[in-house]
Amino acid sequence: MSGTDDLPEFLRRLMASAAELPLRHRMQERTETARRSAVLVLFGEGPDGPDVLLIEKSAHLRTHAGQPAFPGGGADPGDDYPVGTALREAQEEAGVDPAGVRVLGTLPELFLGPSDNLVVPVVAWWEKPSEVIVADPQEVARVARVPLAELTDPANRYRLKHPAGFLGPAFAVADMEVWGFTAGVLEAVLEAAGLARPWDTSDVRPIDPEKIRPGRVPGSVDQGGTEDAAAPTVADPGQAGGPARTVPGR
Repeated sequence: MSGTDDLPEFLRRLMASAAELPLRHRMQERTETARRSAVLVLFGEGPDGPDVLLIEKSAHLRTHAGQPAFPGGGADPGDDYPVGTALREAQEEAGVDPAGVRVLGTLPELFLGPSDNLVVPVVAWWEKPSEVIVADPQEVARVARVPLAELTDPANRYRLKHPAGFLGPAFAVADMEVWGFTAGVLEAVLEAAGLARPWDTSDVRPIDPEKIRPGRVPGSVDQGGTEDAAAPTVADPGQAGGPARTVPGR
């Protein structure tokens, strides 16, 4: 049996195409000052079938306040980046026990211009799930295991429009509106995993003005498909100047 034969089929499909994740945004030049960050895209088998772990940021944060996200954050000195960063942040934010997590690999780096972050999504399977908790109330308002069936339900999908005209995917799940960077990654992951279902892309809704921060429209494209300078993009250069890579699970 190979190293992935015991995984759900959708995860095997995802990891087989991880190096070419179907993000709609193309490469954007990363800056020399870009901060290395990582997020954990953690799948598991929940009471309602396969799910993914999301958090909702605290409303009191200076950035991304109240926004749903994957657990994650900036690299700390001594981290085994990006895997160690993603696991540490998931433990600090949502109480995820790294011992129960099987890391499968990474997705291509994404450069977020407005926050000057180079983000690596780390994909993992929750072999021995720990209790979902708000481990850090200063940063996290709530934690949810969101069934993939809810994310792929066409009734829960639409697009959000920024006043500047930019459009981006959105999901209404678990009493949260998931948009921006997280929604963009989820959309690409569902497509790569073969789980995406047709939905009404003409359903366009305005972004709640309370969610808009000047200069930050992550994960969006304009009406004609032109890239937004603030959108997450696939970055070819690696940390040492080489090509971005997909690393195998440990």
